[in-house]
Amino acid sequence: MSCCKQEALTEEQKGKIGEIIDGLIDKEGSLIEVLHHVQDYYGYLPFIVQKEISERMNIPLPDIYGVVTFYSRFSLEPVGKYKISVCLGTACYVKGAQNIYDALKEKLDLKDKNITDDRKFSLDSARCVGACGLAPVMLINEDVYGRITPDDLEKILAKYE
Repeated sequence: MSCCKQEALTEEQKGKIGEIIDGLIDKEGSLIEVLHHVQDYYGYLPFIVQKEISERMNIPLPDIYGVVTFYSRFSLEPVGKYKISVCLGTACYVKGAQNIYDALKEKLDLKDKNITDDRKFSLDSARCVGACGLAPVMLINEDVYGRITPDDLEKILAKYE
């Protein structure tokens, strides 16, 4: 998996992306599946990766970019092994979600960035996760934590150490 912004893909990376595409190209509507597999391999879908997919699949780059930016499961920036998302929708916000978000930024030392230096955790916000009855809500990958306070964060994060 790549860790840094690159100007070009390595031959090994191009080969792996090619293998992924070759294994799925014959399936109708394979672009989303290709994007998922390539993101699993590379870690995210920056321009150079989208360009490689575009050229290999003969799909216009703007079409690929449109899919990547439409679906929230795709990322243009590196994400951590554990992706933390704090709901800042109305119900969560009024119950203190911003305090949780701010506490996470501090605990994870994310002053001007959204990913820890070791790429273990990344942090973002969501507008609504559909669990308003559990407000405030935080997700770590597929795990849902509801009715949390900043005091709960240490114990929750310890599960992912």
